[in-house]
Amino acid sequence: MRELALLRRTLRESWRGLLGWTAGVAAALALYLPLFPSIGGNGQLQQVIDSLPPELVAALGYDQIGTGAGYTQSTFYGLIGFLLLSIAAIAWGTGAVAGAEESGRLELDLAHGIARRSYALQSALAMLLRLLWLSAAAGAIVALLDAPATLGLDGANILGATVALWGLTALCGAVALLAGALSGRRLWAIGAGAGVAVLGYVLTAVANQLPEAEWLRFFSPYSWAYHQSPLADGADPVGLTALWAATAVLIAACAGALQRRDVTG
Repeated sequence: MRELALLRRTLRESWRGLLGWTAGVAAALALYLPLFPSIGGNGQLQQVIDSLPPELVAALGYDQIGTGAGYTQSTFYGLIGFLLLSIAAIAWGTGAVAGAEESGRLELDLAHGIARRSYALQSALAMLLRLLWLSAAAGAIVALLDAPATLGLDGANILGATVALWGLTALCGAVALLAGALSGRRLWAIGAGAGVAVLGYVLTAVANQLPEAEWLRFFSPYSWAYHQSPLADGADPVGLTALWAATAVLIAACAGALQRRDVTG
């Protein structure tokens, strides 16, 4: 399995950091979900939401926060979980090519016989596997807290939300990976990945507020994942297909960009 040496090395070197990210995800879920019976399950939270301007509620996606599915979606999958996993994905996507090039490690690896396309694909696979771990860990913790927190979630919908979160954050990481392959600069890679994450969220918020701006969802990966709430209504197969198709295209483009660009200066 010499062809996967880079993948194995990346996973071996990053497992401690991955455990730290897992602990962060677990802490966020342990902080938010057990609060639902006291602030959401008795209707108090919904009363507070109803007192807010409808435009603000729609922009934040809090219209269903009084339900277990809506609360979990709004607090974790659509906000803190999306933020944590996007940061991780962008960091891993940035470090894989741009970070390695700036440190000189990329040139050294290529000099030792790793093909450029293989380098890009193995780096992408390492990112996807780590994001899968975090997404699956989040889904497992949500399932464990479902009954104690009286959320009333469906197991199949938790799985759908897990796949949606994985796909959404994988796309952000793939953008950072491609930007790094094109530029060789960490700043550009971070900016591109973060820009897609923020822009997707903003476009969805605008579309939620203005019916005439509904067309903006077409350009928002966040809407592809969450316009149909995975926890309440099940994952949207069309949206998931768009997420993963875009991610595959970005990874393929990264492999092509790294193959063509001079990384030796």
